[in-house]
Amino acid sequence: MTTSTKAPETTPGAARRGHHPGMALAVIAASQLMVVLDVTIVNVALPTIKTALKFSYTDLTWVLNAYTLTFGGLLLLGGCAGDILGRRRVFVFGILLFTFASFLGGLATASWWLLAARALQGVGGAIASPTALSLITTNFEEGPERNRAFGVFAAVSGSGAAIGLLAGGMLTSWLSWRWVLFVNVPIGILIASIARQYINESERVPGRFDLSGALTSTLGMTSLVYGFIRASGTAGWGDTWTVLCFVAAAVLLVAFVLNEMRSPQPITPLHMFRSRNRSASYVIMLCLAAALFAMFFFLTVFVQQILDYSPLKTGFIFLPVSGAVIVSAQVCAKQLLKVGPKPFMVAGAVMSVAALWWLSLVTVHSGYVDSLLGPLVIFGLGMGFLFVPLTIVAVSNIQAHESGSASGMLNAMQQVGGSLGLAILTTAFATAQRHASAHGAKGDAVLAHGISTALQVAVVFGVGALIVSIFGINAKAGELDPTSVPGMG
Repeated sequence: MTTSTKAPETTPGAARRGHHPGMALAVIAASQLMVVLDVTIVNVALPTIKTALKFSYTDLTWVLNAYTLTFGGLLLLGGCAGDILGRRRVFVFGILLFTFASFLGGLATASWWLLAARALQGVGGAIASPTALSLITTNFEEGPERNRAFGVFAAVSGSGAAIGLLAGGMLTSWLSWRWVLFVNVPIGILIASIARQYINESERVPGRFDLSGALTSTLGMTSLVYGFIRASGTAGWGDTWTVLCFVAAAVLLVAFVLNEMRSPQPITPLHMFRSRNRSASYVIMLCLAAALFAMFFFLTVFVQQILDYSPLKTGFIFLPVSGAVIVSAQVCAKQLLKVGPKPFMVAGAVMSVAALWWLSLVTVHSGYVDSLLGPLVIFGLGMGFLFVPLTIVAVSNIQAHESGSASGMLNAMQQVGGSLGLAILTTAFATAQRHASAHGAKGDAVLAHGISTALQVAVVFGVGALIVSIFGINAKAGELDPTSVPGMG
């Protein structure tokens, strides 16, 4: 995949670089915020959606997975499309597709309808998100101006999850769960309508689409996740369709790897995995996302179903996580080039494991202040120590034309890891619930036991991230390339 940073000198309808830099950045940042917060904005509304559309708890995870799987699976293809077809053109198409899917989702009257709309949202997000990042190079001169734009983009991306949880609580409490989707419609239409006026078009780069790679990876991960979800239900592990799902996943993922090895322009350049540090950063992100997505899902269910919190109150209880992430990320960013990535990664992983273990102790009698607030703050601090060095290690010392692939791979790992982790933890959750019911537990006690067990499995993912941080990362402070990281050059 090749990325051009030179803006065309004469492109019909293109805005001149720097003519309206503030508006260009506002459009790009707003689009990224809309796409990122949709990963979490539905979280708080999930219990309401479950009742309205008659989901089971295991099937409810697909409201998240349908979005994250298509988003993560097609992310790199979306970035490639922007290079080949023109970034502004592809960006506008992605925003409009995302907007249309949001409108369809808000109208859903059946579970399959909502899941189809969420999957289509993921496709739109996968097209718009990487293109939005690339548009910064098209619209801002290299140097301080571009670094500031990247800084705003990173801040929006980092705060999107928290804003999504809070916005989801407000919209669900004050209007309806449908508005967590409808809210994207006016924003998306506005972004698409002014993008052509304020955003430059990029030069097209000759290339070809690795459609077979995108399809085999996305379908393979979907089959794998569906296999876990089906096994967690009444079908069980011995069910024919469950087994077929795992077989299909294995075949498709092997086909994906073989395709990437042979493709002249692969969607996933496999040679990037030759770097020990970069490969380790991808694995750590996979493990962290698996724990993070599942933690938000199960704690949302816990506080609304067991603590009887309103959707609005639920949105507010996760704010300490975001505050802690911001504080620790700032500390890490200032000291990273002196200390190096490994100490921060190990410290962050230790804090995450400790927090997840503490959260796994929840019972039907647990409260927010005594059982949730402390570990949520510790978890947030750990995430801040992890996300900054993970991003830097992933893109440091790589050729400029592959920086998009490297960072896109990290983002894809986050989405796929979240989906896979949620599927695995849902399997543990359902199994624990059946076991508790068989031993005479009732009502909320069954639900609390299932959530506790799921969070215990999340601890295993955290331990995996810790082990890879200790033994997989060997980058020293002097080996990092600060110029590859916006705002640190």
